[in-house]
Amino acid sequence: MSLILYVLLVCIWGLSWIAIKWQHGNVALEVSILYRFCIAAVIMLVAGKLLKLLQSTSYQNHIWFALQGASLFCFNFIAFYEATAYIPSGLVALLMATTPLFNSIHSRLFFGEPITLNFLFGMFFGLAGIGFLFANELSALQLSLATFYGVFYSLVGTWCFSIGNMLSVKNTNKGILPFTATSYAMAYGCACLLIVIFLKELSFNFEFTMLYISSLLYLAIPASVLGFTAFLVLVNRIGASNAAYILVCTPVIALAMSSIFEGYVWSLNASMGLVLICLGNVVSRLRTDIVSWRHNWFKWRQVDLKKR
Repeated sequence: MSLILYVLLVCIWGLSWIAIKWQHGNVALEVSILYRFCIAAVIMLVAGKLLKLLQSTSYQNHIWFALQGASLFCFNFIAFYEATAYIPSGLVALLMATTPLFNSIHSRLFFGEPITLNFLFGMFFGLAGIGFLFANELSALQLSLATFYGVFYSLVGTWCFSIGNMLSVKNTNKGILPFTATSYAMAYGCACLLIVIFLKELSFNFEFTMLYISSLLYLAIPASVLGFTAFLVLVNRIGASNAAYILVCTPVIALAMSSIFEGYVWSLNASMGLVLICLGNVVSRLRTDIVSWRHNWFKWRQVDLKKR
């Protein structure tokens, strides 16, 4: 089940990059993000009520939901969109792909989880692969104050995203299911976005074009409702670090879509990057898969011995 969610999420979030690009236009990015998560939050809260999927929660739980919403559905997106104004999107993707490292450090600090050597090797291969994928953009990058701002905003966004992952783990440890936490967190994220929009005095305009509306609906429903729920389920099943490795894999799908819609041509560097990312995925998950295989084997042996 975890493998199916993993592959599904890589595809969903990989496709979301082209949808995000189609959101650029006359509507302020903060407003577009608000539209996205308002639609997603309404769908999740209404479906949760009708299908009785929402758990009863306490006042203290909502404090953590609000913090998760602010970090996972507001400030991280604002930081990433701000970063693209200063540096190429490829470098933003590369810096965002360091989320597993942030998650490993935070998991160690907050929950005492060990950082495995194979995970570090896997991250090395994965980040090297991202570097090859965006080699052309990175080679054109010049050191300047704008570059510093872009890297800074990217790292802030990555840090916020990682903190949101840790808050999800904390909510789960308190017995809150990912669907409940995500539903309320999205609503609080919308509240944070509203505050930002009013402070920046942005207007609530809208683009009534097929491209804008279809990309908005894709980002709201598959990428947000399904994507974030599946991601937080994976965080709780395979750990925050392993789940976040999805962010290393999604640029591959993003570039595949770019080759279809934008005429992107795969180069030797990009192909090498794809191989390194796949290798990093295998290496980072190797110990987990071995532990899982040994657990299942011993369990099968016990059942077999009992039958005898």
